[in-house]
Amino acid sequence: MIELEGVPELIDPVMVAAFEGWNDAGDAASTAVAHLDREWKGEVFAALDAEDYYDFQVNRPTVWLDGGVRKITWPTTRLSVVRVGGDKPRDLVLVRGIEPSMRWRSFCNEILGFAHELGVEMVVVLGALLGDTPHTRPVPVSGVTSDPDLARTMDLEETRYEGPTGIVGILQEACTHAGVPAVSLWAAVPHYVSQPPNPKATLALLNRLEDLLGLRIPLGELPEDARAWQVGVDQLAAEDSEVAEYVQTLEEARDTAELPEASGEAIAREFERYLRRRDPGPAQPPGGHATESGDATYLRDTSSGRTRPPKPVRPEAGPGQPGGPATGRPPADGPGDRSPDADGGPAEPYADGTDSDGTGNGPADDDGPDGSPSQG
Repeated sequence: MIELEGVPELIDPVMVAAFEGWNDAGDAASTAVAHLDREWKGEVFAALDAEDYYDFQVNRPTVWLDGGVRKITWPTTRLSVVRVGGDKPRDLVLVRGIEPSMRWRSFCNEILGFAHELGVEMVVVLGALLGDTPHTRPVPVSGVTSDPDLARTMDLEETRYEGPTGIVGILQEACTHAGVPAVSLWAAVPHYVSQPPNPKATLALLNRLEDLLGLRIPLGELPEDARAWQVGVDQLAAEDSEVAEYVQTLEEARDTAELPEASGEAIAREFERYLRRRDPGPAQPPGGHATESGDATYLRDTSSGRTRPPKPVRPEAGPGQPGGPATGRPPADGPGDRSPDADGGPAEPYADGTDSDGTGNGPADDDGPDGSPSQG
């Protein structure tokens, strides 16, 4: 039985979740939830028992010093709550952790138990996948759901994906079977510059979340970081003629495919976001860098303070191509712009490579066109 002590009665709560690992290319999704937690000063009220869900040889605990006293931080999933002020205040329940190594069904049932006890009205799971998308264009973000009614009312794609999945796809299906409305938002990260962080993809996820929930999210320094990241990748790509030519090919394909995007609907979405940002609303604390610790984990040019992203991977030796790096991530078959052969994202110390049962080595999550991309 879940007992929640010290958690006040929540107002129209929505649960927003993201998990590091297979479903989190460029750390874009987990960084987005960390940003919400920091900007709205989230208070942790629960943590799942690490012994139940994590293989500590895959997701190792860390030792640190606190005033000379050694302490251990165990890999886990934590839940916090934040209140969004304004004319119509509401609460967000933030779920942030690492994709579990085992017992995925029990893991999802425990998350749903919290959702039930807190009266959560909808669950939004954030993910990121690798795709054939140029870094110079807006980040594609797909919204998918298994609920046909939700797809109609919220202008989402109804998931049609079939294949290996990750915890994002499993959690979305668990919500559907439990009768809890659930949506997955997926950002496509350029596979040739997949190393974390990717502030541009994080920003795109937060913008789409704003549109979905009708919120005004304080972005802090994230827009500036996103611009600096793109400038840095531009400079690095310009140093390699083959990468520059490949990026141009992706740009031409994207522009041809998305000419209709200069539509009244797209313009209306941007205008609504602009109006929301003109409304000063309640005073917000100054923004920071979207990392779990609050410190920037990406490289910075100390002379300018701008983000310096890692060097792009040459297209002929990129993920999913002969001679390309073994990234430890599965092929990209989720929503958005991606190559079916792109074999994944950055190799991360916590990537567990589990399949949809939480055992074995399967490709990525199933929240693609259906709500479960095989990527992240």
